[in-house]
Order: sequence, then C-alpha cells, then structure tokens
Amino acid sequence: MTEPDHGSDGPGASTPFGAGRDPARVVAFSDGVIAIAITLLVLEIRPPHDTSHLLHGLAALWPSYLAYVVTFMLIGQVWANHHIMFDHIRGADRVVLFLNTVLLMDIAFLPFATSVLAEAFRDGHGQRTAVVLHGTAFWVMDLLFNVIWWYARRDRRLISTTIDSADVAAISRRFRLALAWLATGTLLGLLLPPLGVAVIAAFIPYYWLPIAGEIAKAQRRHARGNRT
Repeated sequence: MTEPDHGSDGPGASTPFGAGRDPARVVAFSDGVIAIAITLLVLEIRPPHDTSHLLHGLAALWPSYLAYVVTFMLIGQVWANHHIMFDHIRGADRVVLFLNTVLLMDIAFLPFATSVLAEAFRDGHGQRTAVVLHGTAFWVMDLLFNVIWWYARRDRRLISTTIDSADVAAISRRFRLALAWLATGTLLGLLLPPLGVAVIAAFIPYYWLPIAGEIAKAQRRHARGNRT
C-alpha cells in the first residue's frame, strides 16, 4: 500500500489516487457529522402552541417522539458500526473518502426524513410515502456501508492484518442482513405504514447485539492481559 501523504512534498505536490490516509481523520470528521445530525432530530419536536391544554398537546406529539427515538437509536447504530468498520480499515484512499462523504450526506438528510415521517403520522396523510422515504434513506446508508466494506476488504488491500477471515465474513454478513431487513421494512411500509415502522424499529435491538465472536475475543484479550 502507498504510504500516507502527510503533505511534506510541498504545496505543488499531488496525492496519487490510491494513496492511503490515516482513517482516524475520517472517523473524527464522521463523528462530527453524525453528532450534528443526531442532535438536529430533537428540533423537529416543537412545543404545542395551545398551552391551555398542554397535556393533551404534548400527548398529541407522540409521532414526533416515536420518530425521534427510532431515528436516534438507528443513527446511534450507524455511529457504532462506523467505528467497528473503521477499526479494521488501516488506510483510506480517495475512493473510501468519496464513499464516506456520500454516506455522511445521507446521514445529514435523516433529520428531514424524520420530520416528514412524524408530520405524516400526525396529520394522517402521506404515511406510506413518509415511511418509504425514511426507510429508503437508511437502506441507502447501509448500501454505502456494504460498498465501503467490500472495497476495503477486497484483496485485503485496506483492512488490518489483525482481523482474520472469519471476522471479515461476520461483519460482511451483518451488513448484508441489514440491507434485506431495511428493504423489507420499507416495502411493508408501502402496504401498511405502522407495520413498516415496527419492522424497522425491530432492527434496533438486534443490531445492538455484538457481532459473532466479538465477546469471546474480548474475553480472550482480557484473559491474556491478566496473565501478563
């Protein structure tokens, strides 16, 4: 792999297309975008205008609360899985930078999709379109996860030498399953919006579970540390 370019060749130097860069900078920038997107979600929940019936007004905002919780937890999973993926990527070339930028563009769109979802369920109109929009945004994001991971692991050119083939396969299976899961929820939302949201929400507890072998390996590392 080409050595990272640290800008030591002067202002006129150009970086080769395939040059690797420290992925820590990619992760730091991504963390910032994700933090902003997840914070913006709460701005969609607007206080009721009629404070004379405040309790009723707050209760009527349940679609906003639901959309907020589901999207917040899903973006939290995005953040966690982004770290898992880049923990094993040792270099980020320009293709990875481009794909990650498109991924972040999709993440930045999520507060809007969440607002549309909540508004549709509050008004009782356009729910199918809103669920499809929301689900598609997450499906595209997971598609980009799969593309980045596939590109990085191809010929093991960008992934760390410390990850074995079984772990690479486990991460790949998790990402591919997400594609099918989110697509199913989105299509069901086209037929029955509440069911589509329920299927997408069911994605949350499952994907917070550790990837196969993750706990066992952590325990082995802890045991080795205790022996030393």
